[in-house]
Amino acid sequence: MTKIRIAALSMFIAAVMLGTSAHAADPYPVKPVRLIVPYVAGGNADIQARYIAERLSEALGKQFIVDNRGGANGMIGLELAARAAADGYTLVFVANTYTVSPSLFARVPYDTVRDFQPISLVGDTPELFIGTNALAANTVKEVIALAKSRPGQLNYGSTGNGSPSHLAGALFELMTGTKLVHVPYKGMAASNLGVMTGQIQLGFPSFTSVFPNVKAGKLKAFAITTKKRSALAPEIPTMDEAGVPGYEASIWNGILAPTGTPKAVVNRLHETIVQILKSPQAAERYANVGAEIRYNSPEEFAVLIRAELAKWAKVIKAAGIRVDER
Repeated sequence: MTKIRIAALSMFIAAVMLGTSAHAADPYPVKPVRLIVPYVAGGNADIQARYIAERLSEALGKQFIVDNRGGANGMIGLELAARAAADGYTLVFVANTYTVSPSLFARVPYDTVRDFQPISLVGDTPELFIGTNALAANTVKEVIALAKSRPGQLNYGSTGNGSPSHLAGALFELMTGTKLVHVPYKGMAASNLGVMTGQIQLGFPSFTSVFPNVKAGKLKAFAITTKKRSALAPEIPTMDEAGVPGYEASIWNGILAPTGTPKAVVNRLHETIVQILKSPQAAERYANVGAEIRYNSPEEFAVLIRAELAKWAKVIKAAGIRVDER
């Protein structure tokens, strides 16, 4: 081989290696990222997801596009995410229903633990334990005593079988040894109205849906269902403080990626999300929708997911909860 050819070949190899090196050094992301939201647009999860996507776009210089794929308790969007390439360009925004579906449905089209890489929690929306003003109880302990004296006579409303408000009530029954009657409604507004008008006695609605009526004195708020009191209503005790030690039921949200997503990408996303959530702007936005900022490490999120799977499996089995899969 002539010296000219050798020199040309060397230059070609160097150019290829330089190009490869430059490509490897490209910071993530180098193109738009899809954030699948497996719920309908306009809800609390969607509002949080759009805020996070907007801020990620600003922080990382590429657009994070929200893709709503609602239906089947979130399973349609989650299945789509589970089948996506594990390259960091498809993420999925989940709620606590993610850890409930495996116990509610006979078939879930993905493995909740194996198919996803947790990145971080991003928020937590508390529920309130409420009662009609006519109820002869003003505290959680008094409700428990009344329920035990009248087993099967007190009703609580929800937005349907297997909904967060239903599960919160079932958890209450399990942890207090009481027997309540579950009354499913077609929406949170209808369920809350049922409590206000005395059609039913109790409820476990989301904080945002009912707190204005609590402030207006239209119903009682016995406790909040999160571990900590809400900064938006610090006068309301937690369920743990009010007489049910260890009780916790909230509508948490977080972000996952398909399993196999590079660790460097997961870490970059996690660090950026945490910085977003630490900002004063995030605190204001979350307060406006009645949510609490909550974040953790990918490892801590994985532990939470496993714990939630076990917790709700026990509650659902004990309560005999079934859903219509037709």
